[in-house]
Amino acid sequence: MSHASYPHIRLRRTRAAAWSRAMVAETTLSPANLIWPLFVTEGQQVEAPVATLPGVSRWSVDRIVDKAREARDLGIPCVALFPNTPPGLRSIGGEEALNPGNLMCRATSAIRDAVPEVGILTDVALDPYTAHGHDGLIDDQGRVLNDATMEVLVKQALVLARAGASIIAPSDMMDGRVGAIRGALEADGHHDVQIMAYAAKYASAFYGPFRDAVGSGGLLKGDKRGYQMDPANAEEALREVALDLAEGADTVMVKPGLPYLDIVRRVKERFEVPVFAYQVSGEYAMIEAAAAAGAGDRDALVLETLLAFRRAGCSGVLTYHAAHAARLLRA
Repeated sequence: MSHASYPHIRLRRTRAAAWSRAMVAETTLSPANLIWPLFVTEGQQVEAPVATLPGVSRWSVDRIVDKAREARDLGIPCVALFPNTPPGLRSIGGEEALNPGNLMCRATSAIRDAVPEVGILTDVALDPYTAHGHDGLIDDQGRVLNDATMEVLVKQALVLARAGASIIAPSDMMDGRVGAIRGALEADGHHDVQIMAYAAKYASAFYGPFRDAVGSGGLLKGDKRGYQMDPANAEEALREVALDLAEGADTVMVKPGLPYLDIVRRVKERFEVPVFAYQVSGEYAMIEAAAAAGAGDRDALVLETLLAFRRAGCSGVLTYHAAHAARLLRA
């Protein structure tokens, strides 16, 4: 075959050398694109490993400050806090969520005072505080009550904002809660506190290890399909996002992550706003299990999956691999 018959355009030319691949790369990934979820527990100098999340621990408030310093030093701009509330403080109504001295508030204040350069995202939902494991208040039939729950969530958001939260992240999926929280924050003088709405949060099978980490796994009666989204639906996700933005959300989140990259892309293209995704506990655990079994290179799997989020349109990703990924990116 003569050289004249070869194509004039060879896409392999720009792939041949590392310098060229770097020059034409369409997607970038840096520590600034990561949010690090951290679990808070009671005690002093406590590091309690989570059995279903290899490499992840619950940290006491004093140690959580050290993790925030680590985030700062790695270039990770924000940490996300989740409490492991002691069983004795859980109740049907989740009243501990409104205690200004609860784990979340103490951890938030401690980080704000010690590491003010790092943003603090605080989850707003009642499942870490309820005796039944649901994200809201329930009636006698076990149904989650929307409006009554929303009133409690507003109070919870104010407690966290007063403690020093940078971002309020309602993950409960109650209708109307973003607007109610935004109004309450404004009225209380918290004009600069952001809202990152869990706008498209699906009733997923990938949440199991997280529920173990916050201590609600064995408590849940029934399931959350009555308020979290049906995995079969995509158009509904766009309606959810539209409503949350109209109510005052600054950013929106899709959860889980990799199984829902189509939703990330559609949200980004439709609304042109900052979109985040949560690479949830089950996704993390699968990567760790694959690496432990020799089925894949851990470092490569971590970076490739995170790059996929960015390619799909994410401004950032909540991931338990944040610190590990940041070290790889800075190497």
